[in-house]
Amino acid sequence: MKHWVGKRFKIHYFILLTALGVLCASAVEQLNVAKLVSKMQSQYGEDAGKRTQAWRNIIEQQQQATDQQKLQSVNRFFNLFEFVDDIKLWKQEDYWATPLEFIGHRAGDCEDFTIAKYFTLLELGVDINKLRLTYVKAVKLNQFHMVLAYYETPKSMPLILDNLDGEIKPAVKRRDLVPIFSFNGQQLWLNKQKGKGQLVGSSERLDHWDNLSKRYQLAEFKQ
Repeated sequence: MKHWVGKRFKIHYFILLTALGVLCASAVEQLNVAKLVSKMQSQYGEDAGKRTQAWRNIIEQQQQATDQQKLQSVNRFFNLFEFVDDIKLWKQEDYWATPLEFIGHRAGDCEDFTIAKYFTLLELGVDINKLRLTYVKAVKLNQFHMVLAYYETPKSMPLILDNLDGEIKPAVKRRDLVPIFSFNGQQLWLNKQKGKGQLVGSSERLDHWDNLSKRYQLAEFKQ
């Protein structure tokens, strides 16, 4: 993720709820996986097609798994990808890749890891209310960073899925991270301490998501 220290930290405001509803609706419908794999192979190369097939295999095979098993499987799969800054990969200061773009390149920054894990877990049936994309300060790196937090219950200490540390740990054990704010498809929270946050508004106020949701459409691959 970008080195924002010394710069004014800007929270991006999104238009989300309607677009996310479309995404979630398309996610639960049966996809033509062969068509999707073919498109990814054509656009990004043979290895991208294999990664896409492996991704869809996880989604198919893990439907009846526990949330914990789904978290482990998804986190492990995407953490095999390479971290690359947006400016190098996309020639932009801040670009949020769709899961397909991330899988196609097998590379991205922390937001791309988090977004791909988030949407994959939604496809696996994990309750949206248990997931939050969370901005944190990575203390050792002295920079802002994004992770995915999973809440078993609204009052639970969240589990953290992160590309910096591949082991899923409770937030209280991630003393190297300082939470700032978090969001999902429904709400935006200002985090005061690990595992707790004050609700500050709807995530429809946040702006990169509108662009992302328009680009991440699976409708053409429906059966």
